[in-house]
This record gives sequence, structure tokens and C-alpha cells, in this order.
Amino acid sequence: MAQLDDVLAKLDATRQPALDRLFELLRIKSVSTDSAYAGECVTAANWLSRHLEDLGFTASVRPTAGHPMVVAHSKSARRDVPHVLFYGHYDVQPPDPLELWTTPPFEPRIEEGRITARGAADDKGQLMTFIEACRAFRDSGGLPCDVSILLEGEEETGSPSLPAFLEANAKELTADLMLVCDTGMYNKTTPAITTMLRGLMMEEIIIKGADRDLHSGSFGGAAINPIRVLSRILADLHDDKGRVTLNNFYDGVDELTPEVAEQWRNLKFDGEAFLRSVGLSVPAGEAGRSVQEMIWSRPTAEVNGIIGGYTGKGAKTVLPSEASAKVSFRLVGRQNPLAIRETFRAFVKDHLPADCTVEFISHGAAPALQLPMTSEALTRTRRALQNEWGVEPVMIAMGGSIPIVGAFKRDLKMDALMVGFGLADDRIHSPNEKYELTSFQKGARSWARILSALAG
Repeated sequence: MAQLDDVLAKLDATRQPALDRLFELLRIKSVSTDSAYAGECVTAANWLSRHLEDLGFTASVRPTAGHPMVVAHSKSARRDVPHVLFYGHYDVQPPDPLELWTTPPFEPRIEEGRITARGAADDKGQLMTFIEACRAFRDSGGLPCDVSILLEGEEETGSPSLPAFLEANAKELTADLMLVCDTGMYNKTTPAITTMLRGLMMEEIIIKGADRDLHSGSFGGAAINPIRVLSRILADLHDDKGRVTLNNFYDGVDELTPEVAEQWRNLKFDGEAFLRSVGLSVPAGEAGRSVQEMIWSRPTAEVNGIIGGYTGKGAKTVLPSEASAKVSFRLVGRQNPLAIRETFRAFVKDHLPADCTVEFISHGAAPALQLPMTSEALTRTRRALQNEWGVEPVMIAMGGSIPIVGAFKRDLKMDALMVGFGLADDRIHSPNEKYELTSFQKGARSWARILSALAG
């Protein structure tokens, strides 16, 4: 406890230098989606590696087929302590449209208690909370546990280089627990631990009929129309109560534990306001489920795009030779994404009439993730966050997916502790992205408490 007190005092006393370092990193235009910024991504990786070396880590920049990884390790002077692997990403989204920024996106500023810049919340501000906590430990006797760090530069492009990198470096990157900061708080004053992530399975289907587009006057009524076939298939994915109709789709979908269900009820989530904020009023998911359950803990099947026939201006009387759709499934619990892919493909084939064929294109699959509610790491982290924020942290779920967490669980058998300090209004991926100053400062203090708690 004496060391922790020193670390927290150090963080409070060095707030301005910590901000200066964050601003240096934010000025680097590490946009991963545009090859014109490849050099900036290398600059960001080198910057992080150098600063980690200054903290006593053995750090290096590792090349990949795309943007480089940063890997760093530091062993505690203490014995019999846990080994944690912290993950973050230094790449950012493109800043476009530039005209909607009130100030240049790579010139960070503080205004009304907010840090505004591209990458402020996603993910540079978040990862720097952890690095600043490590810095304070260095200046106060050393880290309380063994710490490894993995920072990638392709998260915003789907992490294409990550699977091969994990396979090649599995032994080096395996730890007792993975720490992920790319999540958020429940609100500005209530910390959260993300204990559930939905998985994802994405599929593209192409229905083909005649060997060419046909005149609808000459062939209409006699020739099969792939758009009609596709529309029927997509419509039959749900019943009239909003449930997905695939065979065995709900295998592995568990009900919430009483503790989590009670905590969610106490959040008093306003489903009507949630829908009203986007111009809607009626929930479209499973009947009998709350909006909060629909977006956090229930699986979905959604059509993300449909293409077929003539889509230009004016009219063209044509029967298309093919029609396609992109479909995604958000998965929960123990649902098997590969099994659902095969079930979906069988469902489509069973709905094909004569003279139609189908082609499938996979766009990825990752399982859902759930941290065991009885985990000792979770218990200690809850206590650490409550000590920092003065309120009990909320156990939340994310409707979206973080594929890397699933990859580490699948390939390295590691559970992830997901604690971040972003807010819903941080405008990530949008102009004028921001990160609350309190999130940055108390985020660093929170990580100091968490590392100390995990070390016992």
C-alpha cells in the first residue's frame, strides 16, 4: 500500500508532463488505412518503443506484412507475481472530412476539460493511461507484477497481420491475463468492466440465375429472378417474434446470471430514449427482451447490404442474372461461429429453387467472449476501481466485437480483462474526437490500482 500511495502521488504530481507526452503521440499522423501515412505509423511505433525503453522495458519494433508491432517486456523484482499482457493500438482512423473539425485533427488541444484530436480516445489516450501508470511505478520502486505490452498498428483495418504474428510469437506473448483498454466507462463518473463481448460471423452470398441479364417483358414471369429468391431467403431468417430461424442457432446462448441481471436492471437503461436518439420508437429484436438485452447479450442476424439488378438513375426493365447480400451475425455465450456459418449456408441452399446456384464468400468469424464472473482478477479489479472512483464499477457487455480478444482466447488460451475510460460521446471515428481529461488522469490512477491489486 505504501508503494501504491507513492505511485498515485507521482501521477498527480506529473500530470502536465504526462499530457505533453500524450500530445507528442497525438501529433503523429498514424493513419493505418492510407499507405501515404505508412511512414507516420513507423514513427509512432518507434516513439512508443523508445518511451517504453526509457521506462526499463525491453522493447522492440517488430516488422509485419503491414504496419509494425511494438512488443515490450518488464519483469518485477518481486517473486511469484502474475504476468499480464497489455494490448492497445497506435493507429487511428482517417480524419476526414477535415472541414468538420473545429481545429486541425493532429494539433491536440484542451478545451473545457476535454482533449481533442484524432486518436485522443481511440486509442492513444487510452493506451497512454497504462504507460503513465508504468512510469509512476518505475519512479516508485518498480512494477508490482511482470508486464508485457503489445501495441499494434492495424486495428483500424481489421488487424490483418495479427494472426500470423500471434502464431509466430505465441510463447513470448502468452501471459496469465490480457489487459485491454479499448473499451469505455458506463458514464463520466461510473467505471465499467466489460465482461461480455459479442462474437461476429460475416458472410456474403451471391445468388445466380440466368446466364445473362434478361428483358423483363420478354422473360418476366417465366425466368427466375435472383432478387426475389434472395429477398425470400433474407426475410425467412427471422420469425414474426424476431427470433433467428436457423437450426440450433441458440445453442450455447445462456441467460444472464441473477447478479448481472439485477445490476443491469439497476442501471435503469432507457430503451425508448436509446431508440428515439436515432429517430426510432419500436424495438425490432426478440419479443419479450429489453433493448439493453438486445444490444448487449442476445445474438443477432442482420443484413448489411443488398445488391442486384439495375441501380442507376431512371428505370431499366431487366431481370438480373444475379443478386447478392452481405449478412452479419453477432454471437454471444458459447455459440460456435463456424458451426453457424455452416448452418447458414445449409439454410440458403435449402431455400434455392431450380435453376439457381449460390456462391458464398466468408468475411471472418470470431467467437463471443465472457469473463468468468467468479474470476479472482475480476474481483480484485472491481475493488481497485471502486477505490479510485468511489462507486462500484458496472459489469457491462459490448454489442460490438473486439476480434483480437477472441484471437487471444482461441490461440493463446488467455482471458481478457477489459477496462477502458472512454465515453459514448467521445466521437471516435468522427470529426472532433475527444477524450475527457478526467478519463486520462483517473484512468492512469486506475491502472496503477489494478496492477497493484492483481499483484496482491
